[in-house]
Amino acid sequence: MGTLIELRNLSKVYERGRQKVEVLHHIDLDIAEGDFLAMMGPSGSGKTTLLNLIGGLDSPSGGSIAVAGQRLDQLGAGALARWRAAHVGFVFQFYNLMPMLSAQRNVELPLLLTRLNGAQRRKNAGIALQLVGLGDRAAHKPGELSGGQQQRVAIARAIVSDPALLVCDEPTGDLDRQSAEDVLGLLRTLNREHGKTIVMVTHDPKAAEYANHTLHLDKGTLVEQATA
Repeated sequence: MGTLIELRNLSKVYERGRQKVEVLHHIDLDIAEGDFLAMMGPSGSGKTTLLNLIGGLDSPSGGSIAVAGQRLDQLGAGALARWRAAHVGFVFQFYNLMPMLSAQRNVELPLLLTRLNGAQRRKNAGIALQLVGLGDRAAHKPGELSGGQQQRVAIARAIVSDPALLVCDEPTGDLDRQSAEDVLGLLRTLNREHGKTIVMVTHDPKAAEYANHTLHLDKGTLVEQATA
């Protein structure tokens, strides 16, 4: 497996009035294609900022970031949005499902940005729901599903366009332990059996155990990279 993500001298600075706050300090990091990486660290350490940069949700203040050879730091907003839609699936702590839409329709949403017709969108959404074990819940709305099921719908939505990269921000932070383990087991399956590269932010050491590697950030600096 080659390197999928390359960060070189990556920095991020936010301006708050006249004050400049450097959130990430000169990060160098390679993430291999097909890896499952957990990022841990105290609140304010820069984990989510780094995740957002890797997923193309934000742009760095300095340095470079390349994913599959594409320099994200050189893309404008429109090109970056198109790149995200084609290459990245997002899973967040709160599922961000549309409450009035069925699971099937929620999963279809990213496909509205593609040229697929309605029948193909429905087929692909159904396959994604089957993959996360919810083929029999396709007609249910979010309010009719448990928290763990809603997160699995969110994961189906993230993978429906078959992205190479999944970025997950506290994906089990709002779940009970059993539901969390179900979701983490699903992510591990997507990594091991379907070749998805996964970068996950978590505060939970048990969640990090599902990853292949754990990266630690503290005050915007990479302080440790350990092999699980």
